[in-house]
Amino acid sequence: MPCGQPGGGAAPALYVVGVDVGSTAVKCHVYDRAAAVRGSGCRKVEALHPRPGWVELDPEVLWSQFVGVVKEAVQAAGLHMRQIAALGISTQRSTFITWHKRTGKPFHNFISWQDLRSAELVNSWNRSLLLKVIHVIFTVLHFFTGNDRYLAPSFLTFSTQQTSMKLSWVFKNIPEADEAAKKNNCCFGTVDTWLLYRLTKGSVFATDYSNASSTGIFEPFTKCWNPTLCNLLSIPMSIYPSVKDTSFNFGSADSEIFGVPIPIMALVADQQSAMFGECCFQPGDVKLTMGTGGFWNVNTGGNLCASHGGLYPLIGWKIGEEVVYLTEGSMSNIGTTIKWAQDINLFTNVDETAKMARSIVDSQGVCFVPGFQVSANDPCLSASFMGLKPTTTRNHLVRAILESVAFRNKQLFDIIVKKVRIPLRTVRADGGVSNNSFVMQMTSDLINKKIEKPSNTDMSSLGAAFLAGLASEGPAAEGTVLMKFK
Repeated sequence: MPCGQPGGGAAPALYVVGVDVGSTAVKCHVYDRAAAVRGSGCRKVEALHPRPGWVELDPEVLWSQFVGVVKEAVQAAGLHMRQIAALGISTQRSTFITWHKRTGKPFHNFISWQDLRSAELVNSWNRSLLLKVIHVIFTVLHFFTGNDRYLAPSFLTFSTQQTSMKLSWVFKNIPEADEAAKKNNCCFGTVDTWLLYRLTKGSVFATDYSNASSTGIFEPFTKCWNPTLCNLLSIPMSIYPSVKDTSFNFGSADSEIFGVPIPIMALVADQQSAMFGECCFQPGDVKLTMGTGGFWNVNTGGNLCASHGGLYPLIGWKIGEEVVYLTEGSMSNIGTTIKWAQDINLFTNVDETAKMARSIVDSQGVCFVPGFQVSANDPCLSASFMGLKPTTTRNHLVRAILESVAFRNKQLFDIIVKKVRIPLRTVRADGGVSNNSFVMQMTSDLINKKIEKPSNTDMSSLGAAFLAGLASEGPAAEGTVLMKFK
């Protein structure tokens, strides 16, 4: 971890702060040089639902929570802000906001990655003749060139989770944003960009490669915002932030915020950050995150695998000249399903669920069919229980829900094995649901692989801290840091 040079008798800056701005909570940990947690803070994220299917976050509330949780963690560690050498920020992906370039005033709340307001637009595009023509053109280009860059557009389909369609919706439905964009006065940013903008009092407008590639608007092959897609969806190119390395000196937080300027040394998307925190540095390393949603990530090294079979390519991180690519498959509503079961009183404490599932031999034929299955882009799909009987108990329902998580893990793992032509190495798990021993064991049995799990499952904040530490110490320290935490 980084070691700043004290001045004027001040305490040495020996600590790194890693913040994870997730879908359900903002978590912050203060790490020392041995990567041990010295202090923590947590604030619950409250989503807004102004209309059915809409999911928003209040930017001012999120900003207040971010600042508050950093102060809380540093205080819990018994430290002063001047002892913090670097700040690393991991954020939920594809949640975005637009604001006026001159005033800094947002045109709307954060629109969450879970938001479904673009469903009608998505369905219209996916049924359109133009999209079919695009498929044909790029299929022919891929056939004659063999270039994987043309493979993904050859079967491109839009989904409500993608930023592109919701951003298109913004310019069609919020006249103030559209008018500002026409005058080059509109800024677009994911959560990391907005926080950086606020931390630096508007002086830095940037994101990193991992967050940019997760929007679906950034072209991972060319490493730039996709002008073709933007023209197709009538999204102005002037709104986008500059894209920097993941481990990079983004500037310092204004001294009015924390009392002293704190260097912001890493911005990273949460799944990529968890991958880095899990030390999945080698091609073939696999990371399974089970939190609000489920994400399987495979390190493909310097090889960028085209989208196929429900999998899609991402930039994991960029440090100097090195770019590490990932292939990802995702499942929605894992943690949220378990939370729903708790809300309807199927159990009191989530820690009880593994014991409840093991208290019976099987689910007695009861199946829980998740509403959002692997590779399904239909926002109207609904979840259901099947096989209910007069003898069905809470334990059967709970077991069926947990089994559905393991079965979907198996389904996605099989797709990865089939489509990713890289020998898979270690599988490491994190996220709140990975604490469930029943889900972990059943998943391990189904995929016939050992799954490693760290004692601390907050890997996103740790990954952000690692990346911030690397930028703070400089390239010469990279090998030492990575070996220390492997």
